[in-house]
Amino acid sequence: MRDKVQALAGGMMVSIIVLVIAGIFIGVGAGVVNQMSATDSVIWALFKLMLDLGLMVMRNLPPFFAIGLAFALAKSEKGWAAFTGFTMFMCFNVAIGSIAAFHGWTQETTSVASLMNDAGYDKVAAQNFNSLWGESLGIFAYNMGIFSGILVGCITAWIHNRYYKFEMPALLSFFSGPRAVVIFAYFAIMPIALFVYYAWPPIAGALQSITTLITSSGIFGSFLFGVFDKGLLPFGLHHLIAFPIEYTRVGGVMEIDGVVYEGVRNIMNGQMSSPEATSYITHNFTSGRIPIQIGGLTGAAYAMYVTAKTANRKKVAAIMVPAVFTAAVIGITEPLEYTFLFVQPFLFFAVHVPLNGLAYVITEMMGVSIHGNQLLFMVPNLLQPEKVHAWALLWIIPLYFAIYFYTFKFFILKFDSKTPGREEEDGDIALYSKEDFKKKKEQTSKGLPVEIIKALGGADNIENVTNCATRLRVSLHDESLTASDKVWKQQLNAIGVVRMNKGIQVIYGANVITIASGIKEALGVDS
Repeated sequence: MRDKVQALAGGMMVSIIVLVIAGIFIGVGAGVVNQMSATDSVIWALFKLMLDLGLMVMRNLPPFFAIGLAFALAKSEKGWAAFTGFTMFMCFNVAIGSIAAFHGWTQETTSVASLMNDAGYDKVAAQNFNSLWGESLGIFAYNMGIFSGILVGCITAWIHNRYYKFEMPALLSFFSGPRAVVIFAYFAIMPIALFVYYAWPPIAGALQSITTLITSSGIFGSFLFGVFDKGLLPFGLHHLIAFPIEYTRVGGVMEIDGVVYEGVRNIMNGQMSSPEATSYITHNFTSGRIPIQIGGLTGAAYAMYVTAKTANRKKVAAIMVPAVFTAAVIGITEPLEYTFLFVQPFLFFAVHVPLNGLAYVITEMMGVSIHGNQLLFMVPNLLQPEKVHAWALLWIIPLYFAIYFYTFKFFILKFDSKTPGREEEDGDIALYSKEDFKKKKEQTSKGLPVEIIKALGGADNIENVTNCATRLRVSLHDESLTASDKVWKQQLNAIGVVRMNKGIQVIYGANVITIASGIKEALGVDS
C-alpha cells in the first residue's frame, strides 16, 4: 500500500511541471499588464497573452492531473494511457452532468437565486449547495477541483495496466491492446460516475470541515503543516500533505475578480494576476520555506564545511556550494537534507523538522506576504512590489542561518557525525584531474544507466521505473538483489537511498529525470 501511495505522490509531479511554468507566465504577464494603461499596444497584447496562457492552466487543473497521472502511473504504452485519461475525464464530467440533469439540477437550477426563489433554500444553504457545482472544459458537473483529475487519472492507470495487453477476438482484433482500454473506460465510467454523484456531497462537506480546522487553527496549523511537510520527506509522502493544501479547497477558497480559486497556491496566483489585489495572503503555507531554503540550509552547509577536516574543506566546499545554490534558487533541498539525514538522523528529525515548522509560524506572525519561495520564482515580485510585504525576511533569514550553523556545528562535533569531509576514508570527496573528469562525465552520460540496472539486480529484477523531482523510484521483484548503500553513494553518484518492500528509491537530485530516461532507454521500455 505504501508503495502505491508513493507512486501516486511521484506521479503528481508530472502535472506540477506545467503549474511552475504557469506561475512564471502569470507573474511576468500580470506584472506588466497591471502597470500599463495603453491596452492597444503590442507590448500590452504580448504580456496579456502570457497572462492568459498562465491563467488557462490555473483554471483547468483537473484535466492536467487526469492526463498526467494516467501517463505517470502507466507501466507501458504511456501515450495511450494519457489519451484514455483525457477521454475518461470528459466522459466522467458528462456522466455527472447527465445524472444531475435527471435529478433536475442544471446550471440554472443550481444558481443561488433559483435555489432561494424556487427551491426554498435559505441564503447560506443555497450558497453551500451552489458551491458543489461548476464547469470543467465547458461541461456542467461537480466542482471537485483536482480531485476529479486525480480520481480519473488513477482509475485510468489501473484499467490501463490491467488490460493494455488484452486480446480481442479475431474479428475485432483492431481493438486489441491499449485500444481496448479506451472501450473499457467508456463502460467503467458509468458506475463510477453514479457512485461519485452520491458520494461527493458528504466528501465535500468533510473537506469543508478540514478547511475550517486548518484556517481556524491559525499558526498552530501552520506549524503542523511545516512539521509534516518536512518530516514525511524521507518516506516520499510529503507531497500528499502539500498538494491538497496548495491546490484544493482544503487550503481555502477565495473569489478574485469573479473567479473562484481553490488552494493557497492558486489563490496567490489569482492575487498576482489581479490588478485590484494589494497583497498576498499570509496564511499561505509557503512563506515558511524561504528562511529554510535560503538561510537555514545555508547555515547547515557552512557548519558541515567548518567541521570538516582542514585538508578536506576545499573538497567539501565544491560539494556544498552547488547544493546551497540549488536549494536557494530552485528550491530543491534534498541534496543537502539527505547529506545529514543518512549520517545523523537526529539532525534531521529533532532539529531540522521542528525548525521547519517554526519557520512557518514566524513568517506568518510577521505578516510575510510574497509570491514564491525560491529566488528564481520570486523574480515576478519585482514587477508588482506593492503586493509584497516581506521586510521581516531581512532579519528572519540571517537568524535562521545563525541558528542552523551553531546548532549543526554543536551536534556534528558532539556526535562525531561523519558528514562530508569527516569520514575516516575520504574517497567520497576525492578530487579528479581533467582527464579523470572527462572519463567520469562520459561514464555518467553513457554508462551510469547500465550500472544502475546492474545495481538493481539486473533487468529481470526490475518491474517498473519512475521518478519524481529528485528521486528514482523503482519497483522490484526481489529487493535483496540490490547493491549496498555504499555502492550507490560511492560508485553510482547517489545522494541517498530509501529501501522498502519490493522497491527502492534512490535520491539523485534535479538530474534524476535524465537518469530515469537513460535507464528506460537501456531497458527498452516506454519513457
